[in-house]
Amino acid sequence: MAINKQEHAQWSSSFGFVLAAVGSAVGLGNIWKFPYMVGESGGSAFVIAYLFCIALVGFPILVAEWLIGRRGQKNPVNTFSDVAATEGKSRSWGIVGATGILGGFLILSFYSVIGGWALNYITKVATGSFAGQDSDSVAATFDAMLASAGTLTIWHTVFMILTAVIVGIGVTSGIEKTAKILMPLLGVILFVIVGYNVMNGGFGEAVAYLFTPDLSKLTADVMLAALGHAFFTLSIGMGIMVAYGSYLGREVNLLKTARTVVILDTVIALAAGLAIFPIIFSNGLDPASGPGLIFVSLPIAFGSMGAGTIIGALFFLLITFAAITSSISLLEPTVELLEERTSMSRTVSTIVASTVIWLLGIAALLSFNLWSDFTIMGNGIFDALDKLTSKFLLPLTGLAAIVFVGWKMDQRNIQQELGLSNGTWQLWQIVAKFIAPIAVIVVFVTSLMG
Repeated sequence: MAINKQEHAQWSSSFGFVLAAVGSAVGLGNIWKFPYMVGESGGSAFVIAYLFCIALVGFPILVAEWLIGRRGQKNPVNTFSDVAATEGKSRSWGIVGATGILGGFLILSFYSVIGGWALNYITKVATGSFAGQDSDSVAATFDAMLASAGTLTIWHTVFMILTAVIVGIGVTSGIEKTAKILMPLLGVILFVIVGYNVMNGGFGEAVAYLFTPDLSKLTADVMLAALGHAFFTLSIGMGIMVAYGSYLGREVNLLKTARTVVILDTVIALAAGLAIFPIIFSNGLDPASGPGLIFVSLPIAFGSMGAGTIIGALFFLLITFAAITSSISLLEPTVELLEERTSMSRTVSTIVASTVIWLLGIAALLSFNLWSDFTIMGNGIFDALDKLTSKFLLPLTGLAAIVFVGWKMDQRNIQQELGLSNGTWQLWQIVAKFIAPIAVIVVFVTSLMG
């Protein structure tokens, strides 16, 4: 039962909303995962496939989730339920909002652990811990961190406290204001690192690697990897964009705003490639070194560079900023639900949600050390949480959202709300009703078979 409280919060400006949405989208997926996926999946072939997929899958689902959120003006569960009732459909659609919130809740538990790694590495790089070390020594440092339950717990706790404080302050004073500060700083740090790379070698090789078309590497596996990443990089399927959409006013043009967010998200992902690959190439490292690219390969380079201490510290500060702007968005849907469905204040809702997520994160980080022998269907807790969300909850929630908008809502009202002419409307219908849902189903089924 919903508790009647004060009027639902609203973003103070379209600019603030764009930065918050971009901040949610620009996370570890852009700065950490995108570069190593490019390295593993054929360089430019992956980039081409990614750009194609984000336009046909990510963009329409992002618009759909904002549209639903703005219609409902409540937490994702109530939003889906109320909008469905308004459209003459079953209130059981509220389950979609619940799965989205659950997905974000579970993701933050292990996402915070990785955010703690980045915080830890700021201090390690800044104090010159990697100076003169070879690959074995750097790898041993990373392994030692994972083996220490105490170290992981401390940094996971610090990261969760930072996230909780920002969310607890509120939508405009906390989330929006933080995005207005951190996103420009993130851009400046990226610019500094890319500028350094332009002057210090490896940049031309990185540009060629990222942007020279090599269609021979454009395989089915690369397409599927790009499609999956395009879907996840925009924070869709997690309840986040439904929650963020609920704070939107009717004056915001959803299509133009989504286009801005998609472009900025993609530009930052590509800039991250230009920040990382020149360092990799100029130091003779392997661009296809997988998840260890950031926490093992790059510290080797930072340890041997003239300005490695400064550039390395800036880089992991960049990683941390990106992680925090995403983590606050992952926490927000759960806090919004508790605040609106219980008698708890926003502060208490944030403390309760953050504490439970923190405890689950402890279980996740223990899978690297003390609980390494405990498995769930062959996976440690950390990996089990990752697979449950990425293979099941996110794609199914995103699929349900686009199906709901494309097939269950009044299409004439949607056309009017999006401000589309007849010709553009037909294109939207094809993408929203067929291309995006089919693409998500393909990714979902293929991931289950993998």
